[in-house]
Amino acid sequence: MSHNQRAPNPRSFITKGKLDQLSHLISAKDAEIVIFDDELSPSQQRNLHNALKVKVIDRTALILDIFSQRAHSSEGKLQVELAQLNYLLPRLRGRGIELSRLGGGIGTRGPGETKLEVDRRKIRKRISQLEQKIEKLATRRTVQRKKRTTGKVFNVALIGYTNSGKSTFLNNVTNSNVLVKDMLFSTLDSTTRRIEPFHGEEVLITDTVGFIEKLPHQLIAAFRSTLEEVIQADLLLLIVDISNPDYKAHISSVNSVLKEIGVSHKPVLIVFNKIDKITGDHMRKIQAKHQKSVFISALKKIGFEELFEKVRQIAEKKYTRISLKIPYSDNKMLSSLHSRFNILSTKYLDDGVILVLKASEGDYKSLENYIYKGTLEEKDKNTLKVLP
Repeated sequence: MSHNQRAPNPRSFITKGKLDQLSHLISAKDAEIVIFDDELSPSQQRNLHNALKVKVIDRTALILDIFSQRAHSSEGKLQVELAQLNYLLPRLRGRGIELSRLGGGIGTRGPGETKLEVDRRKIRKRISQLEQKIEKLATRRTVQRKKRTTGKVFNVALIGYTNSGKSTFLNNVTNSNVLVKDMLFSTLDSTTRRIEPFHGEEVLITDTVGFIEKLPHQLIAAFRSTLEEVIQADLLLLIVDISNPDYKAHISSVNSVLKEIGVSHKPVLIVFNKIDKITGDHMRKIQAKHQKSVFISALKKIGFEELFEKVRQIAEKKYTRISLKIPYSDNKMLSSLHSRFNILSTKYLDDGVILVLKASEGDYKSLENYIYKGTLEEKDKNTLKVLP
């Protein structure tokens, strides 16, 4: 049942006439549950339940239920539980507060905390515990991320609407075995793999949770540590299911989530997936509108070469290869460079070591005094970039 309405009814979300119509439909269909494809306030949900005499849930509750079934890792389970409790807390109902207030004289004392207040207090305490645990895991994740990104390895995050083929892409690019199923939110936990899409260059690629339209705020807050993989990435590959008629809306939904988590400024490369499921004419029309995008089939491994070339071009703009000459006496700098950067090439001379590495604009300024300006043998010119 769908219904067009200018604004939600503050009491029951839908109008009284539609509420009566829905009640008759429930009786005719012998329905046991009603799901609204939007977010209901606690009072709206309660009023609808009282009026319809069946269980009423909203879009957020349904998504949280799906997430709870998909969560497998300890962090994923903690994040889902946190989102569920934040959703549940304002929906606890019943008498309570006035019964526990203390009066000013004899005979005016309430019976103490009611069960409702006890439940709320327990939930708040549990929320606090979950937030602390997730914070610890986030700190550990940050440490792990620093270890694996030592050397300025280019980081790519896969984003996209749920079921767009991100996990299939990751599996076929990296020979991994990330869970792939034709269902919503099959991947809740981020997975990172190393690849060498172009000669001599390592890239870290991370699969992330799928996005949806109007992603509940509780999930964005609870999964913030997981979404940090998106925040820290150098490039976002937006995987789009080109065979889905609503692919434009999916792109818009993903962009909305990126804006909400504060990464709308990140470079994004749109990758249209599942081209094996559409006709050539349909793809050509979309290609004409999205000339800077890449078209692939993650399942059939089609279009990977063009995609890797695009990634290489973007990576080169961020990190420039530079050649440094470090005197043997400067052991501290040598040690620092090896710990901070991915050393691409090493050449030993009589008076020092020539190192080739990738550096960002900020790194380059701090290394200017070590830039190598000499000439190289022919065999070294392919690996060492000499700056004037």
